Amino acid sequence: MTIRLTVAQALVRFLEAQFVERDGEEHAFFAGCWGIFGHGNVAGVGQALLEREQSGDKTHLRYFQGRNEQAMVHASVAYARQRDRLAAFAVTASVGPGSTNMLTGAALATINRLPVLLLPGDVFATRAANPVLQELEDPTSMDRTVNDAFKSVSRYWDRVNRPEQLPSALLATMRVLTDPVETGAVTLCLPQDVQAEAWDWPEELFGHRVWHIARPVPEPAALVRAIAAIRAANKPLIVAGGGVIYSGANDVLRDFAAATGIPVAETQAGKGSLAYGHPQAVGAIGSTGTVAANTLAAEADLIIGIGTRYSDFTTASGTVFAAEGVQFVNLNVGSFDAYKQSATTLVADAREGLLALAESLSGWRADESHTQRATVLAADWDAVVQAAYDRDERPLPAQTQIIGVVNELSDPRDVVVCAAGSMPGDLHKLWRTRDRKGYHVEYGFSCMGYEIAGGLGVKMAVLDAARLNGEDDRDVFVLVGDGSYLMMNTELVTAVQEGVKIIVVLVQNHGFASIGALSESLGSQRFGTKYRYRTATGLDGDRLPVDLAANAASLGADVLRADSIEKFRDAVVKAKASTRTTVIHVETNPLVSASDSQSWWDVPVAEVSQLASTQDARRTYEKNKSAQRQHVAPPTTNNKTTNGKTADSKEANS
Repeated sequence: MTIRLTVAQALVRFLEAQFVERDGEEHAFFAGCWGIFGHGNVAGVGQALLEREQSGDKTHLRYFQGRNEQAMVHASVAYARQRDRLAAFAVTASVGPGSTNMLTGAALATINRLPVLLLPGDVFATRAANPVLQELEDPTSMDRTVNDAFKSVSRYWDRVNRPEQLPSALLATMRVLTDPVETGAVTLCLPQDVQAEAWDWPEELFGHRVWHIARPVPEPAALVRAIAAIRAANKPLIVAGGGVIYSGANDVLRDFAAATGIPVAETQAGKGSLAYGHPQAVGAIGSTGTVAANTLAAEADLIIGIGTRYSDFTTASGTVFAAEGVQFVNLNVGSFDAYKQSATTLVADAREGLLALAESLSGWRADESHTQRATVLAADWDAVVQAAYDRDERPLPAQTQIIGVVNELSDPRDVVVCAAGSMPGDLHKLWRTRDRKGYHVEYGFSCMGYEIAGGLGVKMAVLDAARLNGEDDRDVFVLVGDGSYLMMNTELVTAVQEGVKIIVVLVQNHGFASIGALSESLGSQRFGTKYRYRTATGLDGDRLPVDLAANAASLGADVLRADSIEKFRDAVVKAKASTRTTVIHVETNPLVSASDSQSWWDVPVAEVSQLASTQDARRTYEKNKSAQRQHVAPPTTNNKTTNGKTADSKEANS
């Protein structure tokens, strides 16, 4: 039996029939389709979505109207992250600028290993009307379009030039989107004439199809090697990455850390792996880390990386793991990340790998002095956090005070969302996470403008979890600086339109605070980072009379203004009580920074300069650079002595 449909209609019907299953729980994979229509998709994908919406079929693919193509991708990626990569959105845009606007979102999705399906409109496959409006004319190839730019930022890329090609492209799409190792942006370029072309499709193409999400277990010999390395360690440290959360391994990690006494540090993506207050939780690691985590990292003779890709912020650009002879055991579902740092590797699902480690290490504990030292260091840092929350800056509050108030007044299940500027670093080291999904900072791409769209996507995921699984509601707090707000604020309109409540804390500091501080540390004197009128000597005049609160109100959001920490507290309480999207506008002092752990991030400084500030910064850079190292020594693969202990010996406290 066949069904006659256009290519676009067949595409939509196929997406509606795709399901995923993990641990016996099955649900639809696609939550809907975002779209902005133009001549590349309005009569194709747009018509198909309309037809399904009016069909009366309750399983139709939901359509959501965005205001910016990049923002639609950000909202989709945030949704997928909140759903632990077990659900995703499709995003459609028109030929030319509409589609290329999605490039930044595609890069963000792929870098963060989060699934999103991009459906950019393309030029005519028949070339009958060439050159069409917004077509790239390449004299070396008639087959190249602007959509070829997606190849480098997609995990799978295809162009459907004939209807016959659609089934194989769709199956390849689902293979990648549902694979925890391969996932990221998938781009299917759709020529506008092909979208509208009819074809007789086999009925089975639209049948209920379940994609099973596997939980690979460790290979036995690899497990033996990992256990040997852990038993031989004097000062082990776990680095928990995003893989812990996506795997749902939080409870297993909690029990593993308690049983072994091994302290746990967290990456940005892994923050929330352990709830604040766990005896082995030592907080953020790396360039935006805590003194507790970074001190232990510097002393550790073994790093156990779980679901982390070891970004430069995690490793403090190769300086945080400083002990001579330090070794690594990496548990990761992807071999690409598992083999980093010349590690002893466990290529497995994080939860299954931890369960296997726990069983094999039953009765073994790290040295009690190491465990206790971690607890003391964590308590010392917690006092620093409390002091940052309690500081009393006048007349304008410090950013750390803003974070403290939101942390205090938000519920344990509420979600904080951020992406760029100085806020992610402060949140990483200061935020007390109480729920495994309570912290959502996009720091793989750290994309300015992600915040509001991302917050919208997170809240949509929260609402779907309540609708599908009966989960309790969560408020979503979007913390965004004026720089990021100006980059992309348009999805406030979408939040209002959809009745999706988010709370946006808009921190106004009249410039790029994060880059300003970085610029100063690099000897560049905060050049080009302040919002000022131009004078004869540069951008050093009075502040610009920009009213971002008025802008937010004009987009339909409720707005509360706070010019003191007391008024800010009142505003947070009111926003929590409201059912509408609310923007809290608060001015802060950008020159008051959070306490740091003296960690480093490698940003090269000009080697020669006539500026004294740059010369001083270069000397500091060279000093820090001297501590940078690459861990390329081969790991121990037998039971011989490692770090002064035999791998097969019984510990005194086993």
